[in-house]
Amino acid sequence: MEGWDAGTKSALTQIPLLTSRAGPRDGEAWKQRLKEEYKALIAYTSMNKTNDNDWFRIAPANPEGTRWEGSCWYVHNLRRYDFPLQFDIPVTYPSTAPEIELPTLDGKTHKMYRGGKICLTVHFKPLWAKNCPRFGIAHALCLGLAPWLAAEVPILVDSGMVKHKDDEVAPAASSS
Repeated sequence: MEGWDAGTKSALTQIPLLTSRAGPRDGEAWKQRLKEEYKALIAYTSMNKTNDNDWFRIAPANPEGTRWEGSCWYVHNLRRYDFPLQFDIPVTYPSTAPEIELPTLDGKTHKMYRGGKICLTVHFKPLWAKNCPRFGIAHALCLGLAPWLAAEVPILVDSGMVKHKDDEVAPAASSS
């Protein structure tokens, strides 16, 4: 945690570490891993709400817990920018981190891959590999998506690539 700011260190120490090494193909062991994931996500969400730093909502999109959907937001210049969020749990999870997708931002920044997958290779993936299997979804959001949003959203807004919903021009109503 050397070189991290105090807020990141504090957040990370409050997210429970996971113990199960199970992935989606591991049957009952995967169900245990999912319970640990939920516990970590609840702790992270509660901490964020307590610190008035609520910035995402996610839930599994299928009963197996291998697809997750939700939304995240970032406040820039006192305006909230919302983005749909989704990701699949890789079959090699937890050895491989999930690839977090923000589909509405696809093609708007170089720090993104096809389909709106945010670039986490340089900074986050080595950290994930070093902490496998202790890191989970909450850690990916805290150490992957949160810093990505903080780095990219202001640039996207200031360059005009992302518009606030109040600034979007609605088509004029046609008179009949």
